[in-house]
Amino acid sequence: MKLTSYTDFAMRSLQLAALKAPELVRVDDVVRVHGVACPHIMKIVHELGQAGYIVTQRGRGGGFRLAKPAEEIVVGDVVRLTEGPLNLVECFNLENNTCPLIGICKLSRSLQEATRAFMAVLDDLTLADIASNRSVLSARIAPLEEGIVAPVRSAK
Repeated sequence: MKLTSYTDFAMRSLQLAALKAPELVRVDDVVRVHGVACPHIMKIVHELGQAGYIVTQRGRGGGFRLAKPAEEIVVGDVVRLTEGPLNLVECFNLENNTCPLIGICKLSRSLQEATRAFMAVLDDLTLADIASNRSVLSARIAPLEEGIVAPVRSAK
């Protein structure tokens, strides 16, 4: 299973908002901490706001904050929002399927089972869970917020 960078940065934006709650987080804060382009984060913040995960405040001193407690934001729901259907293989999408083996393919059934298991784990995880090691996360991002060091990039 692989999620898009869009989902990754949506989760990182929400995690930062959880760490900073109840303070506002600026798009520039996310850009600085995670080293991603501002327009990308602005699009993510807009979608998260439209979906009711965050509230935004425009203008000087503006930013965003969580719209509800971190305990109520389920990671699986955010993944569904940002990824859409997790069609790992063509036959998962019945409208566009051209595979003649649909309905009898054991691989397809196993991949569907794997997808359900993957999402079940994410459905059991909240934003509060992924921000629960607040002090360690805050210590790691503090130098990034001040622009002292460049973001650490994980190997993908």
